[in-house]
Amino acid sequence: MKDIIKPIVVLASICLIVTALLAYVNMVTAPIIKEAQDKEAAQARSEVLSEAKDFEKLDADKLPEGVTEVYKGSDNSGYVFMLTQKGYGGDIKLICGIRPDGSIEAVKTLLHSETGGIGSKVVDNGSGYHDNYKGKTASDYASVDGVTGATISSTAYKKALGTAFEAYTIITGGAK
Repeated sequence: MKDIIKPIVVLASICLIVTALLAYVNMVTAPIIKEAQDKEAAQARSEVLSEAKDFEKLDADKLPEGVTEVYKGSDNSGYVFMLTQKGYGGDIKLICGIRPDGSIEAVKTLLHSETGGIGSKVVDNGSGYHDNYKGKTASDYASVDGVTGATISSTAYKKALGTAFEAYTIITGGAK
């Protein structure tokens, strides 16, 4: 009986100690990780709406599905939309800055799991695809051609931007 209980007690003790250590490390690193994520998000907002010096978070409850956060830029410099859309490989998370005149200043991909070399041609920030949307408005953003071989990713990208324009119209009351 001793041969059975002793290994169980030792393994259970090791599990408890490791669990406690992991919980402690998580407790220590969680605020640091959160701070880094907040700093990265603030930098991304500044990249897609460069004229804004500050951002005010708006209530995104009554906005279209796929709009996760909305920020208003200081001095009426425009709005920043955090967007999520289902792509081929999973969710695509974008950030889009729309100027007061209703045109896109910039779009940036925050996270994606699209297929490398195919869908990634659409969502990778270094691919240049997002530059095709600069200056586009709700009336002409759909005219941007998709990437050959990445139809689902291109459609998801375009749909996310359409959602941003819908949210922009709701927030501004249709004004440009």
